Amino acid sequence: MDMVPASAEPLLHPEQCQLRPSDHRRWWVLVAAALLLMLLVTVGPLHPMLFGVPQSEPVALILLTAAQEKGAVCLDGTPPGYHLQRGSGDGSSSWHIHLQGGGWCGTVNDCSNRRMSDLGSSKFMKPIQFTGAGILSSDHLQNPDFYNWNKAYVRYCDGASFSGDAEGQAEDGTILHFRGLRIYQAVIDELMEKGLANATQAILTGCSAGGLATFVHCDDFSARFSHKVSVKCLVDAGFILDVKDISGQRSFRSLYGGVVHLQNVRQVLPKDCLTNKEPTECFFPAELIKSIHTPMFIVNSGYDPAQI
Repeated sequence: MDMVPASAEPLLHPEQCQLRPSDHRRWWVLVAAALLLMLLVTVGPLHPMLFGVPQSEPVALILLTAAQEKGAVCLDGTPPGYHLQRGSGDGSSSWHIHLQGGGWCGTVNDCSNRRMSDLGSSKFMKPIQFTGAGILSSDHLQNPDFYNWNKAYVRYCDGASFSGDAEGQAEDGTILHFRGLRIYQAVIDELMEKGLANATQAILTGCSAGGLATFVHCDDFSARFSHKVSVKCLVDAGFILDVKDISGQRSFRSLYGGVVHLQNVRQVLPKDCLTNKEPTECFFPAELIKSIHTPMFIVNSGYDPAQI
């Protein structure tokens, strides 16, 4: 497994990870906005290419309505979804599958609240654009290695890193569907039918909670292809540590404990780990990585605000 230094540039924008900027950066955002406003006043409207970010058409949301029969649904029971942008040229047989991030829910109350957003219901999901910098960009200058690959952006709406398989009940009596594992399987199955099965090379990536999902599913993803296909995985900002934070608490252990037990994540955890350790501990990347055989690249900040 490869790790990049803490000073490396992020591979994905915060919105692609569903993370909010930390407070200490918001002041700089306001300053930048003020400078941009001054520039607009003095030189007029900016051309889309001025900052190297080309305009692109929104990529529509594809809902897996047929997957509902298999129980592959978001927290509120709506069908899961993904966005697919077809590749071109020498990238037409290459595939990039990205698992969206967006935190976790480990209690009935948290999951119940989550279903009222795009992280728990496809009712709130909108089209996306593959723009800007990073490995999801369609700009050959920003993303020379992957810009013309087939790109599938899998929406996250289960709250357990595409890993749970259970049901719960909200306080109002409605059912909470913890079917992340079924969502992952249904999306990959459909993509295989749409050309992924004929890929000459494929990469599975994820950010934050999607990064944890990439740890969980990396080998399963690789096993879907013949040994002739080049398959790799990449995790961005998903190496969550089981350590004390600045409050002196193991906050992620508490959170993951709730996720593992509430959403029945145990079935996707390494059997060797479960033999000697508690399921919650086995959900951390430090344990998951021990059983991964597929080539994997990991990038993580040495000062991740979410873990401090």
